[in-house]
Amino acid sequence: MAQDRAYPASRGRSVLWAGLYILTGVLLLGAAGTFILLLQTPLGSPVTGFLGWLFSTQSTQTFWYITRSAGLTAYLLFWLSTAWGLAVSSKILDTILHRSFTYDFHEFLSLLAIGFSLLHVAVLLFDRYLPYSLAQILVPFLSPYRPVWVGLGVIGLYLTLLVTVTFYLRSRIGMKAFRGIHLLSLAAYVGVTLHALFAGTDSSLVTVIGLYASTFLATVFLIAYWLFRRFQNNRRKSTPPRTSVGPARRGRGSGGHGWAGMDG
Repeated sequence: MAQDRAYPASRGRSVLWAGLYILTGVLLLGAAGTFILLLQTPLGSPVTGFLGWLFSTQSTQTFWYITRSAGLTAYLLFWLSTAWGLAVSSKILDTILHRSFTYDFHEFLSLLAIGFSLLHVAVLLFDRYLPYSLAQILVPFLSPYRPVWVGLGVIGLYLTLLVTVTFYLRSRIGMKAFRGIHLLSLAAYVGVTLHALFAGTDSSLVTVIGLYASTFLATVFLIAYWLFRRFQNNRRKSTPPRTSVGPARRGRGSGGHGWAGMDG
């Protein structure tokens, strides 16, 4: 009963965090819009020159470094969110952490992964070496660079956005639909992994290959364990409980079936 009473409090915290995330997003968009408008004024030129001196944005390498680091960080967060979600579904963490915390942390990881992914793709709009248009970023398979693998990454991001939105719609769509949509996070992780492996410029490094291999194998293990637990639960539900019937309870009314009429 104590755990049941904890769910409304957890739901209230989720609504509070959702409001804070939305407010933060609105403020960031407002700041970005204000900055863009500022660049169109006579102050735009000195501001651009100061930022170029401060962050060395005049170099074609700067945005490449930013998008690389943001991409690797986003991949790690995607993987951690997927692994954490599988651990929560398999109840691996129930003995050491409260489920309200594990749910909230899983949601937080997903939002962080989306944030770094948006940074990863937004920087490409300002890249001088290989600039992207807005359509090439938003529409899968329009990329001038390795369109198939970049397109899979875009689809993975969209699937993650869909799954994350359902965190806040569970009471409206129902838990069955929520769990069904949540399975798309596995497809999103596969798409992001293929994008990172075949479109990432660091994929030739031994350390990065080791990172992708180790995280992928850990995910495969967690998926196998999750499927094993589901198989066990389904088998336990389909197996009728064993009941013993003493001689005094046997009679014609039982029809020879050991559990007929025993529920009472």
